[in-house]
Amino acid sequence: MTAPQIQLFKKKPTVPHKFTENILKILWELKKSGKAPDTIKNINKRLKRLSKNCDLNNPENVLNFVATLDRKNGYKRNLIMAYEWFTMEETKIPRKRYNAKNTPQENHINQILTKSPLKLRTALSLSKDTGLRPVEAMRLTLRNIDLTLKAVYPETAKRGSPRVLKITNRTINLINKYLSKYKLTDERLFGTWNSETYGKWFRYYRNKTAEAMQDQQIKTIRLYDLRHYFATMLYHKTKDILFVKQQMGHRKIETPLVYPQLLQFNQDENFTCKVAKNQTEITQLIESGFEYITEMDGLKYFRKRK
Repeated sequence: MTAPQIQLFKKKPTVPHKFTENILKILWELKKSGKAPDTIKNINKRLKRLSKNCDLNNPENVLNFVATLDRKNGYKRNLIMAYEWFTMEETKIPRKRYNAKNTPQENHINQILTKSPLKLRTALSLSKDTGLRPVEAMRLTLRNIDLTLKAVYPETAKRGSPRVLKITNRTINLINKYLSKYKLTDERLFGTWNSETYGKWFRYYRNKTAEAMQDQQIKTIRLYDLRHYFATMLYHKTKDILFVKQQMGHRKIETPLVYPQLLQFNQDENFTCKVAKNQTEITQLIESGFEYITEMDGLKYFRKRK
């Protein structure tokens, strides 16, 4: 009797795509120019998507493919921006410019926070307080946060300016609760989460909140809109566009100029008004983002946009 033959099953080797070599060259040039690892990763992912569905040597073919996608404009724009890196020529393919959208209302943000589990709620509260980019928030470590001074020292993405950002008592309490519940096995505050994971969980609980509140407007809020909310409110309080630029980590003064426009667009929105009778109530209102307006009969009046 002959010994039974044993067949070894090996994974079929992946055949390199015809554009793989060109894409790798572009990614290497991006790395040499100092682009952030997350930026290179995202460009690689988008170029692979395009290369599987169209001819990268044919700009018209790429544009037609992107135009027919049933995806949001932001996703299409990112595909086109990645393709511009591939061609190394911005004029190779026309890029549509998109206007900034309106900032979300605070009560909608707070409703999403309330419906979210602790880890997501902590991350969202940080984003609301600081305007951090999602990728910056997910890079945070305990060394980046001073719970005593209520300050965050983020590693700025996109080669932006370094900054120190204040966080509220609400966020401090969430962080402490989060740290006491979870035993962190990773150096990062949010463990293995990255910006994609963060966005996925945000959209899931945002949609659940919209359904629970029967308010479809909540579904239009993007995770990045918390950053726009922070900037718009900061300009509302300070009227200092240079300070907004520094706190947002922008390099160019032109970038934050959209926020005064967004604020002007929202001027007609209603305000929540509060009255403070003593120092404790005044402190609570200021920490909650209320703005002092006037004093009458020994009472101090505050307001905050809804």
